[in-house]
Amino acid sequence: MTIAPIILHQPRRLAVGAGTVAEVGNWAGDARSVLVIATPITAGFADRLKPPGRVTVFDAIPGEPDTKTLDAALEAARRSEPDLIVGLGGGSVLDVAKLVAALWDSQQTLADVAGPNRVAGRRTRLAQVATTAGTGSEAGIRSLITDPGKGNKIAVESPHMIADLAVLDPELTYSVPPAVTAATGVDAMAHCVEAFTNRRAHPMIDGFARMGFQLVGKYLARAVRDGSDTEAREGLMLGSYYGGICLGPVNTAAGHAIAYPLGTRLGLPHGLANAIIFPHVLAFNQPAAAGKTAEVAHALGLGQDLSSTELVEAAHDFCRGLGIEMSLTAHGAKKDDLPLYASEAHANRRLMDNNPIDMNVDDVLGIYRAAL
Repeated sequence: MTIAPIILHQPRRLAVGAGTVAEVGNWAGDARSVLVIATPITAGFADRLKPPGRVTVFDAIPGEPDTKTLDAALEAARRSEPDLIVGLGGGSVLDVAKLVAALWDSQQTLADVAGPNRVAGRRTRLAQVATTAGTGSEAGIRSLITDPGKGNKIAVESPHMIADLAVLDPELTYSVPPAVTAATGVDAMAHCVEAFTNRRAHPMIDGFARMGFQLVGKYLARAVRDGSDTEAREGLMLGSYYGGICLGPVNTAAGHAIAYPLGTRLGLPHGLANAIIFPHVLAFNQPAAAGKTAEVAHALGLGQDLSSTELVEAAHDFCRGLGIEMSLTAHGAKKDDLPLYASEAHANRRLMDNNPIDMNVDDVLGIYRAAL
């Protein structure tokens, strides 16, 4: 089998460990104007950055940012004219920070850069400080923004959006609630698993994926039980980071495609949507990736030599054991809406075409019904 060529982009500098958030100020040097992009909660960490110069905080980032959010953040940047942008938050914040760094002082618009490799080369310095362990956005070259008019996500991908500095400081995740820790942790695992079992899987990315889902299997339950467990929190942040690396050259597949309508239509947080879908897609893909699926099951403690039905049940129990409500009905889904979700998910060829088994619309609908 011929191995496809691959290009891997990673942040130019990575700081990992308790207290490393202060590295932002040390690294920033003589920055005159710093724009910190955050949520109302993560803005509370801004003082720990110890940034130089004039600091402006834009903290109006919701859980699922849309084009209006981006427009507001771009306007804040144009007012403050930053020479350093700091994303301080989870994946939504980090995604917006990438786009602001690329677009605020550019003639390009979001429509101009949508898709792969369309961002012009010039951009403001960018530091990405993760405050959750889920999306791995601090590691990657991709940003997702919801288009409220069309109800889908606009994907922008460019090596010009990679961070100059990424920080994984477990102390910033101590206050993440158990439910959010659980859902974002499963999202990080899903990034790794979907890349691992992907049609475009690559031996080098397989290595990052293995490290990622093994770390989640080892540490997620511990971090849910005790949010101040530094070792567990750091392990999860590394697992999330490795998942972010998987996204660039390989990307996710059907699991994320099926989860997206749950975010855009139901308003479910990204991690929760992926957690609900994860067991079903893992089992659906098992026939095409039996050996790799067995590795995942072993790392998560699900058991050995599992049938498809046993695998769904074991993965479902794994997620439910973390406190995740796994029923779509409990989150407001209606049976009559599922065909719309299925058609939208199936139309996401960017991800669906990566799946190791072709899915038709009825397959997708079956997964939604099984998760209902």
